[in-house]
Amino acid sequence: MRREPLTDRLGRTHTYLRISVTDRCNYRCVYCMPPEGLSWRPRADLLTFEEIARLVGVFAQMGVRKVRLTGGEPTVRADIKSLIAGIARCEGIVDVAMTTNGHTLAKLAPALAEAGLRRINVSVDTLKADRFKSLTRGGDLDRVLAGIEAARAAGIGPVKINAVLLRDENEDELFDLVDYFARWPHDTELRFIEYMPFGSRWHKSIPSAELRKRLATRFTITRAGGATTSDGPAQRWKLAENGLGVGFISPLTEHFCATCNRLRLMCDGHLRTCLAHDDTPSLRDILRNGATDDQLEQAIRDMVYAKPDGHEAMLEGGTNFEGVMTAIGG
Repeated sequence: MRREPLTDRLGRTHTYLRISVTDRCNYRCVYCMPPEGLSWRPRADLLTFEEIARLVGVFAQMGVRKVRLTGGEPTVRADIKSLIAGIARCEGIVDVAMTTNGHTLAKLAPALAEAGLRRINVSVDTLKADRFKSLTRGGDLDRVLAGIEAARAAGIGPVKINAVLLRDENEDELFDLVDYFARWPHDTELRFIEYMPFGSRWHKSIPSAELRKRLATRFTITRAGGATTSDGPAQRWKLAENGLGVGFISPLTEHFCATCNRLRLMCDGHLRTCLAHDDTPSLRDILRNGATDDQLEQAIRDMVYAKPDGHEAMLEGGTNFEGVMTAIGG
């Protein structure tokens, strides 16, 4: 039975749920993980697939239509295709997507597509193998690019490439990334994401406006319409000369809090209503204490209603985001 939409006190309606299925990752990206590494959560603290599926069903009754699986790295969770299949079968869910580093995608893509995965985002911050290995602390660029090809071959698309350009680290590859992925303009979008500081600032962000200005020195760049449900917070543009779609996600310089329709279910069951704030109770504990679906719904509504207006992170200064990216899922 469909319920009232899931809205907060500002009238924002939430239709998009991101689910971090694990905080573990087979990469150690420099902008995602502190140099000293992290202690992983005990497996008993993680939501089981059955618990995730039940919560998705409750969210779907309140109007959530899109689910994105994140991590950590979602493909390190054993039998991830079973979770995808369960979510894809959930009444009301029309879009199941995943964000991945692509390391195991060449092997898994056919099974993920068969399970119901429709779209995928893959992180590629550089096309230089040595730099890729350095930024990811051990990653293999060739494996990731092969994984992207496997996803295309399996019919998962469009493929969206997530690139975080860091000042004085990989910003020189802006045009290299555009030229490479422009070979597949019909099913690929390149998205530039401003580096988001969690805890301490280890790197320097580059404003999206600066990247657009650079692109405009070589391309005719025009708006391709506003953000849609599937785009999330991205501002979409088109490069006329090659037809490539380019998106910009600008949490520091072009805040999109006023139109936010996203919720984040962390791997330990905490429902993070705002990416920047780490202060919500655990749905896992409520569920494991025997809550009914109606009680879960009320708990979710209470948390979402109290969602913060926005965050105060800025390019320089402001308040950094709370928590650790690998546990939140971005």
